[in-house]
This record gives sequence, C-alpha cells and structure tokens, in this order.
Amino acid sequence: MKILDRYILKTFVTTFTSVFVILFFIFIMQTVWLFIAELAGKDLDFFLIIKFLILSMPKLVPLVLPLTILLASIMTFGDFAENYEFAAMKSSGISLQRAMRSLMVFILMLSFAAFMFANNVIPYAQYKFDNFRRNIAQVKPAMAIAEGQFNSINNLNIKVDKKSGEKGEKLTGVTIHKKNNLGDNTTVIQAKRGELLSSEQSNILQLVLYDGHSYEDIIPKKYEERKKMPFAKSTFEKYTINMDLSKLNNVDVDAENLANTNSMLNVKELNYTLDSLDNNYKRDIVSYTENIYQRAANSVLINFQNNSAIKKDTIVNDLVKIIPEGDKTRILEIANSNIMSSRTVINDTKFGLENKKRNINGHLLALHEKFVIAYACLLMFFIGAPLGAIIRKGGLGLPIVFAILIFIIFHFINTFGRKIAQDDSLSPFLGSWMSSIVLTPLAILLTYRATNDIGLINMDVILLPFQKLFQKFTKSKKK
Repeated sequence: MKILDRYILKTFVTTFTSVFVILFFIFIMQTVWLFIAELAGKDLDFFLIIKFLILSMPKLVPLVLPLTILLASIMTFGDFAENYEFAAMKSSGISLQRAMRSLMVFILMLSFAAFMFANNVIPYAQYKFDNFRRNIAQVKPAMAIAEGQFNSINNLNIKVDKKSGEKGEKLTGVTIHKKNNLGDNTTVIQAKRGELLSSEQSNILQLVLYDGHSYEDIIPKKYEERKKMPFAKSTFEKYTINMDLSKLNNVDVDAENLANTNSMLNVKELNYTLDSLDNNYKRDIVSYTENIYQRAANSVLINFQNNSAIKKDTIVNDLVKIIPEGDKTRILEIANSNIMSSRTVINDTKFGLENKKRNINGHLLALHEKFVIAYACLLMFFIGAPLGAIIRKGGLGLPIVFAILIFIIFHFINTFGRKIAQDDSLSPFLGSWMSSIVLTPLAILLTYRATNDIGLINMDVILLPFQKLFQKFTKSKKK
C-alpha cells in the first residue's frame, strides 16, 4: 500500500472510531431513557443493568454505523480540502477517485461486515435480550406490576396499592379487570392482599390472592334479558391466577416491530418462515372464498328446496309473486340472518387475513433491512466524501449540520416507508429501500460535482439572469 493510501486510511479510521464511540454512547443513553420505567425502582443490581444494556447494543448498530460513516467522511475529506491537501494531490496528478480508492475497499469490507453482523449477531442478541427480560421477570416478579397504576398482563389489568417484601412480591389492595375473548372487561376481582410466586425454571408467574371477592357479568342468550345486566358475585379466601411470563414486559426498542420472531431470524430462517407464512396465507384465502361461495350459493337454495312452492328448475321473472304469503316473512328473516352471518364472517376473516399479511410484511421488511444496512454504508460514504471535498470544512461544525440533516432525511424516509409497507399500502421491498432509492441520485450528483471541481451550488446560474436584467434596466435608464 502506498504512503498516500495509508495516510488517508489512517486519518479516516481514526475519525471513524472517535465518531462511532461518541454516537454509540448517545444512542445508548437514548435506550436507557426508553427503558427507564422498566429499570428504575425494580431492585436490579448493577450487573443486571449492564447486561441489559449490552444485549440491547447490537440493535443500535444499524442506526449508528451509517451516520458514523457519513460524518467521518465529511470530516475527513472536508479537512483535506480545507488544508489544501487535495490541491497538493491534484497538482501531483491524483484525482478524487484515486484518493478515495483505499477507502472504497475499506467501506466495502465494512458493508460486508455490517451485513454479517445484521444477519448473525443482531438476531442472536435480540433473542438473548428478550429472554433476559423474561428471566428478570422470573427472578424479580415485582417487575411485572408497578404500584398505583393498572398493568396490562395477558388478558388482565392489575392494579396494586402497595408492594412489600424483599423482591416486592407481597401485594396489598389488589384490583383486577379480566377481559373475555372479545376484549371486554367482564370480570372484576378485588382482594385485600396477594403474593407473586415465580421460579427460574418455569415460565408461569402465579398471583395468589387472599380474602377477596369477584363480580362477573353474565351475558344471557336472549337479547331481552341482557337489559337487566345480570352478574354473579362470589367471595374467596384464596384464589390463584397463572400468568405467562413470556408475554410480560413485551416492549421493543423499535415500535414498528410487528412480530417478536422476525428480528431474531437470519436470512435463511426468514426465507423458510416466509415460505410457510405465504403458503398458509394462500390456503386461508382459498378456504375463505370457498366457504363464502358455499354459504351464498347453498343457503337460499336449501331453504327454498324445503318449500314445495318453489322448484329447482323454475324460471322466475318475479320471485316475490310466486312465494306464498305465509312464507315471505320467514324467507326475509332467513335472508337477513344469512346476510348478518356472512357479514360477521367477512369482517372476522378480513381482520385475520390483514394480521397475517402484516406479519408477512414484517418478515419481508426484516429480510430487506439486512441488505439495506450494507448498502447504506456505501451510500453514506459516497454522499459524505464528495460533500466534504465540496464544502471544504473539517472539524465538528458544518460537517455535523450536513450529516444530521442528511441522516434525518434518510431515517425519516426509512421509517415512513416501513410504516406504510407494514400496512400493506406499499410493497415491503420499496418500503425498505425507499430511503436508499431517494438518496442514491444525491450521491451520484455529489460525486460528479466533486470530481469535476464544481461547487455545491452554482450561484452563477441563479444570479446571471438577474445581472443581465439589471444591466438592461440601467442602460435603458441612461438613454
């Protein structure tokens, strides 16, 4: 390697390392603030908190790495241009592309490393992170319930007036709202005291209640009796509720995450899962369409076949006229019942299919994101390096302004694309690659202008028409 390549690479790597450490520390602080409610006041020792943060670090790399490359490129090449080192290179016959060559190889290696990191390390770290949080709930069951507020756990909303004990497992003044399958609060349980019991070998957290009572709404089959709002009241000395620990504290750093599994899978596993999800989705659509067709085609026919007044092969011009008067009301009731039933089936099936499609889109987004991070490293380098050579400013002033502005645009478009792709308003491919597609022309333009020694904005193009107009105006005034 030539002396010039070593010098450029050393300067860039030094700047890159410093910027990466600073930015990573900032994003770690952001993670702490995101989880402050989960960590504070839980009697967690220092080792558990450090392990918690270490396991959350890998997921920050896709955010920190592209921004670091962008800022380091602007600072490095801006410093070269500001100190006239580029002028010395050009006078020696070394072009910008030649100066960037050693860094191109480094960025390519870094992009490949970023892909491998996203494909192997991040899924493993995410798996360990989620399991670690579940294990915290096993060791520290008090984390599941906070004092003085309702805590949503599975189908329960639990409120506790006061906690005590070494691990906060002793509860006083327990109020529970229990939801049914439709999501309605139908049962209220109140107890004077309770206790949380858990084991590190079990995924079940037991809530044992003492000296309490419960109210349960009863929904009668007859609609007329529902207006009376009947309920059942019972008292108990001891009542045990089992809760699934795997669903406790189910909060993710990325709010757009659709499923807990897609961020834990590599490319091979995602492809396999997507194949299964897609086949199941298509089978559900076929089954749904066949079911609706059979309901629509056979329900009326079956009811009409039971009526001797209507024959199968009768050609009817006015169906109402041939139906006996006594059967009209019954047939209308049957038709209305069939319509309401079909409507309910359609809405339920639509909701289920939308959730399955959203799950598929989430896995597709997770698959594309592993490649997006690799391309983002290249993209940010080819934006930052030419931009630094054009603005000719190093240090932490103007480069930070440009870097943050460009990264905000990149991150906003990426978040927006993922959001609409999750809702199936856009294909997951375009949703994942939208930010890269938008900023790639900017990288090409900046590289072209820096290579040909053209400024960021050619002011002559803007000012020349006004100068000509002003000259014409002054000449006409003199005459």
